[in-house]
Amino acid sequence: MLTLGTNSLSPFLCKAITDPDNSHSHSHDAVYIRRAAQLADKSAGFTSPHPNFGCVIATPNNVVGEGYLYAQGTKPAEIQAVEAAADSCRGATAYLNMEPGDCHGDHTAVSALVQAGITRVVVGIRNPLQHLRGNAIRALRSQGLQVDVLGEDLQSKIMEEARKSCLLVNAPLIHRASSRVPFSVLKYAMTLDGKIAATSGHSAWITSKTSRKHVFDLRGRSDAVIVGGNTVRKDNPRLTARHGGGHMPMRIVMSQTLNLPEEANLWDVTEVSTIVVTQRGARRSFQKHLASKGVEVVEFDILNPRDVMEYFHDRGYLSTFWECGGTLAASAISSGVIHKVYAFVAPKIIGGKHAPSPVGELGMVEMTQALDLIDVSYEQVGPDMLISGFLQPIPDLSPVIPSKDETFAIDPTVTPYESIIIFFYKTWDPYGAFSNFSPHPIQMPDSNGMYTTWSSVEHYYQAHKYIGVDDPAARDCVERIRCAKSPEEAARMGRSFQRRHPDIVRSDWDSLKIDIMYKALKCKFSIYPHLNSMLLSTAGSILVEASPHDLFWGGGREGEGLNYLGRLLMKLRSEFLGESSASSENTCATV
Repeated sequence: MLTLGTNSLSPFLCKAITDPDNSHSHSHDAVYIRRAAQLADKSAGFTSPHPNFGCVIATPNNVVGEGYLYAQGTKPAEIQAVEAAADSCRGATAYLNMEPGDCHGDHTAVSALVQAGITRVVVGIRNPLQHLRGNAIRALRSQGLQVDVLGEDLQSKIMEEARKSCLLVNAPLIHRASSRVPFSVLKYAMTLDGKIAATSGHSAWITSKTSRKHVFDLRGRSDAVIVGGNTVRKDNPRLTARHGGGHMPMRIVMSQTLNLPEEANLWDVTEVSTIVVTQRGARRSFQKHLASKGVEVVEFDILNPRDVMEYFHDRGYLSTFWECGGTLAASAISSGVIHKVYAFVAPKIIGGKHAPSPVGELGMVEMTQALDLIDVSYEQVGPDMLISGFLQPIPDLSPVIPSKDETFAIDPTVTPYESIIIFFYKTWDPYGAFSNFSPHPIQMPDSNGMYTTWSSVEHYYQAHKYIGVDDPAARDCVERIRCAKSPEEAARMGRSFQRRHPDIVRSDWDSLKIDIMYKALKCKFSIYPHLNSMLLSTAGSILVEASPHDLFWGGGREGEGLNYLGRLLMKLRSEFLGESSASSENTCATV
């Protein structure tokens, strides 16, 4: 007979052993958590990669509400699910694939669940971002809700499988948080005898149309598609997602010498941008040629995949998709930046002693040195076979005790943010509320004094490039931006229209855009008290918008940017602090 001492096991584990209905309960929990993970993935390919959140609200008998985060700066999944469930929330259980992330100081997700009457919350994984991890779980428990975290409070084989689905759907975020490089996928198509082209270099097409369509979908899940110079020279690719709208990943070309053609499909940036990364000093005249076409060139002292990926990590990328040849693929694998592989194998044989293979020299001489894939899956796609798997395991998310937040709770003099320079960029970063993409609607007056609601500061800013222009296309663009489902979509519309029709942008835009942004920011930080408090809490600190590529609004890669967004926020902070000081003086005078 097994005797359990009072200190031998946690109360949760004891309960799991003694509960006769535990298996049945776990089965229901696992089904709903997997459903939340499926929902979280629904916007993939239609918006830029972002933390994926899904929420399912269920009673003992059925699902009563669902929601998922469509894009950064849009309504949280938990609020959508609560609104869908309405009164059925009372006493129900909420299933979240990942702990909510609150970068805006308003705790909207937590408040929605608490106020709706949810009594239990099941969380698939803790938020992997250090500044968010554990915050929502503690907040929910402090409000009296039962919170069960898979792998901690709920442990069983079926729960481990459900937890795995939560890890997979946010693998890019987890890798980014742990390794400081974007989650990177290597994709290639080869014949049955392992060739990616004939000896002549001809490669169109190895796989079927069905497989190629699948590749378009995979591209759309990434921030960027990466190729080498050889691919540009031989294939002249477009590297578009071709899904008829939505997110278009950036195109990145890695070329050490810039031995590239004067004309190429990738130099057409009408619909989607291209970045060429190269060795410092390479072909200055060709760099000017690319710049004249609107192609961005980024130089590195030594061009290698690790440094390039660290740069794009700082640029905010979560996921990249490598479609390069064997030489660059081998370099990326050797650098440790490839996390997952998609290999499309066609039932064809091409032969050829010198026909290229998917991966070049890795320096391995024995089969025991071969790299084994993890969590391998096989899928038939038309006549082809897709083999996929991880080269690196998804990093462990076990809680680190004590965390920064827990240390701060013990000793308030220890703060996670001691630096006098505060960087902000993505909405999920610390101080993400400072971003013009944050999900805070504003009401602004138009030229007739009537107030219009804009879903974010970015919506308002992009639309004002065209407001007042006497042109039907400009008016149509303004309306489409106003109705855009996310700040990202509004920015994409405004920038794309500006590239295609620069003559329709209002003539005074360059002189007005700073004032337009300031008015929108002032409205945002005036009408949301928690945002105002967050801004004032940074008194004495320098605020820097950390975009490494936007040299006007951001700080740039090495501090060379003008940082106008940070400047405007500091100006606004001074204005608010001045009003607060004046108010205090008036109060003292009255007394």
